[in-house]
Order: sequence, then structure tokens, then C-alpha cells
Amino acid sequence: MQAGNVKYRVAADVPLIVPVFPLAGALLLPGGRLPLNIFEPRYLQMVDEAIGGDRLIGMVQPALDGSLREDGEPALSEVGCVGRLTSFAETSDGRYLISLTGVCRFRIADELTVRTPFRQCRIMPFAADLNEDQGGGDVDRTALLRAFRQYLEANDLEADWESVSRADNATLVNALSMMAPYGPAEKQALLEAPDLKSRAETLIAITEMALAGDGDDFVSSVQ
Repeated sequence: MQAGNVKYRVAADVPLIVPVFPLAGALLLPGGRLPLNIFEPRYLQMVDEAIGGDRLIGMVQPALDGSLREDGEPALSEVGCVGRLTSFAETSDGRYLISLTGVCRFRIADELTVRTPFRQCRIMPFAADLNEDQGGGDVDRTALLRAFRQYLEANDLEADWESVSRADNATLVNALSMMAPYGPAEKQALLEAPDLKSRAETLIAITEMALAGDGDDFVSSVQ
């Protein structure tokens, strides 16, 4: 998997300890790009340290059941995705506008006790995500595009179909998963799908369920 000009070939290329950014509803997948607006002081420091180091940050959702640690911080979902900081800009009011490019998913082994204001975890990378061939040939592209087109029509939206037609299956599945306005539970299900084929099937199923409800789930999530 390539992120920026750095190639990650095996699990050993990914550090076992990464800073984590808990953010509900955020989905980063291998090869995808996630723009973020950073303004909280502890995460500004996290970005500063990432820039001075390996540029890797772990995106993870808070636990879906809403559970908290003893200090009041949210517990974390077990699975997240490591991203490499590939774009950075600072605004006049001190915010950071960054983009992360997904490297691979990970499972949290344990959360460390640290002195930094941001949280850090020991992780177990998903080595299969680093494989350039992610099984895109197994994806039912026709069914995926049909569901995508029906969703756009139901919500009176347009798409750049020329770009869609050029995208390979892995890029298409991951991009559609990241851009779809699902809730945290659906995002986590897409993240944890065992392979690309399963992720595409999950995406199709969620889309069909939303369409069966006249798109109410989609519309309410973006209002």
C-alpha cells in the first residue's frame, strides 16, 4: 500500500504504537483520503508530533455503546485505520487542515498510559490491507453501481460518471464507503468487513435498506 511517496509492504513497516484520533462517524479505509479540520489543542500537538515523526495517525471511532473510561474519555472501538499525513495547511486562526491517506486497518491491542495530551495505542496491523491486490476482481461492480445510481436518483444527486468508470474496484468500493452519509454503526461495519468483496456487499445492503425507507436514513444523517 502506498501513501504519499512512502510504500508500506508488510506489517513490520507499520509502527506498533500510534497516536489515535477518536472521531465518531469518520471512516478512513486503505487507499482513501480523509480531510480533517484540526482545532483542539491536544490534536494540534498530535499533528505537530506526527509531522516530526513517521506522519502516521490512527483514526478510530468511540465505542458504539457510548461507554466511557474512568476519566470520562470515551472508550474506543476495537478496529480503526492508520493514515499517513499527506497534506497539511495552517489557517490564520491556528487551525490545521490536513488529509490522511489510509495505509491499513488495525486492531487495538491495548491503550497506553502516556503523558501526551492525546491518546496512544499499541496496535495489530491488518497485513492483508498492504497487499496491492485486495481482491477487487471478486466485487460485483454491476450491483454496486446499480445501488449507487438508485441512491443518487432517490436523493436528486449527480455523480462524475466518467471518474467512476475509470476507478478500479478497490478505489470505487472504498471511496463510496467513505463518502456515503451513514451513521457510526454502519461506518464501523464497513470498516470491519473482512475483505473488499464483503465491504461491497455490506455497502449494497445498507444502501438498499436506506432506499427501502425512502432514503430517510440518508437524508436525516446529512441534515
